[in-house]
Amino acid sequence: MSIATAKRFTIAEYHRLTELGFFGEDDRVELINGELVKMAAKGTAHETCLRRLLRELSAIVAERATLQCQSPIVLPTNSEPEPDFSLVQNRPDDYLSSHPCPGDILLLIEIADSSLSYDKQVKLPLYTEAGISNYWIFNLSQTCLECYSEPYQNAPGQFGYRRTLIFLPNESVNLPYFHDLALDLSRVFPPTIES
Repeated sequence: MSIATAKRFTIAEYHRLTELGFFGEDDRVELINGELVKMAAKGTAHETCLRRLLRELSAIVAERATLQCQSPIVLPTNSEPEPDFSLVQNRPDDYLSSHPCPGDILLLIEIADSSLSYDKQVKLPLYTEAGISNYWIFNLSQTCLECYSEPYQNAPGQFGYRRTLIFLPNESVNLPYFHDLALDLSRVFPPTIES
């Protein structure tokens, strides 16, 4: 009796599938550890937070770094996730030659409501293994910002962040690498809708 195994894709194979039109315009998938993973649907709170964060980050970062919204990054584990936001170093070619890789990344941000466990259990270890130094999760269910930094490896295959800070919606947080730039969280978290 043989056991079937799932096909794992390299980044090159994933790009080739995209070029061949394997994915439809509305297909929302990302490559995680060689596997095609369907991305979670987004609710109105997620989209509102996304719009607000895009407006605020664009204004405060300006030309000091490149801000990507739901765009791919390349990780060495045959992964090409599409975080809600990536703050990456400016590059003369504007990343025409390749998507940003870990050495380019200053900060990754996910906005989480239904995807919270996925963002913590799958993406967090993926990002730490790649050496991403700063990872933020806008936790909409608990209305807080979780800031992770200082990646480490505890044992083979076990990765995490040494430092976790929690910020509340009435606080401000400084951007990593740009300590003179502060994000006012009251301008980012969606207001509570009274019924």
